Amino acid sequence: MAVIRDVMPSFDLLQPNSADEARNILAQRGSDAWVLAGGLDSFDWLKDRIKRPKVVVDLSGVDELRGIRVKSDGVEIGAMTTLTEVAQNPVIRENYGVLADAASMVASPQIRNQGTIGGNLSQDTRCWYYRAGWPCYRAGGNICYADTPEGRNREHAILGADRCVAVNPSDTAPAFIVLDAKFVIRSRKDERVIDAEDYFIGPDVDITRLHVLQPGELFTAVRIPFTWASSRFYFEKIRDRNVWDFPLLNVASAMFVSNGRIDRVRIAVNAAAARPLRLKSVERAVRGMPPDAATGEMAGKRAVQGAVPLQFNAYKIPLMRNLVKRAIGGVEEAKWA
Repeated sequence: MAVIRDVMPSFDLLQPNSADEARNILAQRGSDAWVLAGGLDSFDWLKDRIKRPKVVVDLSGVDELRGIRVKSDGVEIGAMTTLTEVAQNPVIRENYGVLADAASMVASPQIRNQGTIGGNLSQDTRCWYYRAGWPCYRAGGNICYADTPEGRNREHAILGADRCVAVNPSDTAPAFIVLDAKFVIRSRKDERVIDAEDYFIGPDVDITRLHVLQPGELFTAVRIPFTWASSRFYFEKIRDRNVWDFPLLNVASAMFVSNGRIDRVRIAVNAAAARPLRLKSVERAVRGMPPDAATGEMAGKRAVQGAVPLQFNAYKIPLMRNLVKRAIGGVEEAKWA
């Protein structure tokens, strides 16, 4: 007779019907609680028995966390809004094409139908040592297995490493950064609104986390101002396969051009480091210059200054250089109605 085993650890499943109820549960349960959005990152952890929360808080019944709402000063996207909804929404496509492009390139259509914006931004790193339960720095140990002579590190960091060389896997993060988005985080007692680029943290700040969410807090919405609407956008993602795969590198940019010169610009990359990187030195360097191939070449070289390759990921340096080059010098005029 076949032996049937439960592949997940046991936990209490709580399904709040409102954001207030969810916040109360998280405040009461603290670090014992695990927030479940689309579940695509969560179920991997639970099935492999690497994470063993006592309580799983399923947000699928909280309708107020879904939807895209046009406000007087921009657009608000509920954290439980699916990636498909974001990619296909006419307001997003018309005003924030870089975000529509980024959301449409996450994984596969089936995953985008289930995965949420909050989940894509808050997912954990995909380093296979960490995900397999090896006792690395990020898991509370005293070694980075990827950064050893025997380590496999083809997908790991070339910038910003501090003991841990795992990277952030989000596709939408750099798009939100260049759009100057704000993330809304609520607890039972208060609300804080932080810049998209400040939501993410590297191992120099906290080696166990990729973002600033604390136990008891709930990521509820993203607010995008109209500041960068109608700008020129560029998004590109490089991956091993055209569907499902996480980025080897991606890049997003937004710029305004006046009289043939770059007036304002924001550019960010991800999967180069443990956190999405806004390339402020590149932004300063290209401001006032024409958005052409020569400017792009200069920008690409500046972007990779300080990069340190590992044994198997030196290809990321020319890859990042060329992505930034195209994002600055190869952008196309956005199509506005």
